[in-house]
Amino acid sequence: MPTDPFVSPELEDRPRQEPNLAPGVHLPAAAGWRADRPGDLVAGQPTGTLLGRPGPNVGYAVTLAGRLRDTIDLGPHEHVADALAVIAELGMKRAASYGRAPTMADVETTAKLLGYLGDVDPEFVQWRVATVHGADHEYGVRRALVDAVPDAVLRMPPQVPALLGEFRAQLRDALAEM
Repeated sequence: MPTDPFVSPELEDRPRQEPNLAPGVHLPAAAGWRADRPGDLVAGQPTGTLLGRPGPNVGYAVTLAGRLRDTIDLGPHEHVADALAVIAELGMKRAASYGRAPTMADVETTAKLLGYLGDVDPEFVQWRVATVHGADHEYGVRRALVDAVPDAVLRMPPQVPALLGEFRAQLRDALAEM
């Protein structure tokens, strides 16, 4: 069988790791790192409207939101793709606010905030249908909704139903001003 020319045929030619080094020989300590390469963000991640919230593996929220496809309650003429896009994007923001990858709890919390898991006022459903219309294809629609939700609300435990009505009213007011 032929051997790849980049694979070392001899054992002594392979890279060594710390346990394989001779006694008394140690690898040098890693040098400090700075954002000094071209393209590095020296001042940190920019913030503002339409910029999103970076976090580790945030795209996984799309997969998790897809698992809710059969359980969410849609309003009349509301598209499931629009609802899942907004749920996923809010789940990404919630997970990133904790500095971790999204979990099912993030997605379920955001679905509950937006009233997709039941227990919602019909007026809010009417408003939500109009607000999320086209969110699956329109980045601006999705970002406007996500940017209007403060981190404090996203971090709120989902078991606090008394605050859901207040949050939904504030969300409607915030998006009405835009």
